[in-house]
Amino acid sequence: MSSEPTGKESKEKPSFGEQVGAKASRNLKARRNSSGGVWFGLGMMGLIGWSVVVPTLLGAALGIWLDKHHPSTHSWTLALLVVGLAIGCINAWHWVDKEDRAMREEDKDE
Repeated sequence: MSSEPTGKESKEKPSFGEQVGAKASRNLKARRNSSGGVWFGLGMMGLIGWSVVVPTLLGAALGIWLDKHHPSTHSWTLALLVVGLAIGCINAWHWVDKEDRAMREEDKDE
């Protein structure tokens, strides 16, 4: 007798244990791939927003201080505000890119 399943055996229903295992596997995969819902998305938006706002405000504050203590023909406040904004945008872009790479690696592993 051969150990290969015949056509009739391959069409049989999976056992109860196999069904439970498959369902548990699907649940675990869904939890890993879950984004966390609305609150998670709002939290990420806030985190990215703060990563732009903080350097912008620091640049503006430093610019105001420089304008008061070392006046010149050009505005330090405006210049450092733009520099802070650029640094904040680069910071946010790097953070989002890092998260995107991590998600792609996780998908590739599965």
